[in-house]
Amino acid sequence: MKKALFSIAMGGALAFSASAYAAGDMSSMDMSGGAKQSADAKNGMSHGEVKKIDAAAGKLTIKHGPLENLGMGGMTMVFKAKDPAMLSQVKVGDKIDFVAEEIDGALTVVTLQKQ
Repeated sequence: MKKALFSIAMGGALAFSASAYAAGDMSSMDMSGGAKQSADAKNGMSHGEVKKIDAAAGKLTIKHGPLENLGMGGMTMVFKAKDPAMLSQVKVGDKIDFVAEEIDGALTVVTLQKQ
């Protein structure tokens, strides 16, 4: 009988300690599910290089570093230009700073500056 009670007590203690360990110190965790982003990250500029300009389609191909506000790593991809006038401000090979957002399901450059 003593062994059974001891086993039950140890099992309970182990289960409690395992769950406490798994919870850990969660004070630094963002529990918002990614919905809350700092204003700096959301408005921060990304850096890139113009690889192609498609004026007819209103699109830019940009080789870029991380897009913090979109949670994307660096890569080369095509973006829609929010304002077609942006396309005339740059040429292939230009280094740029830009902000991209997802608008109506399309990755769109909303701010563009030459470096």
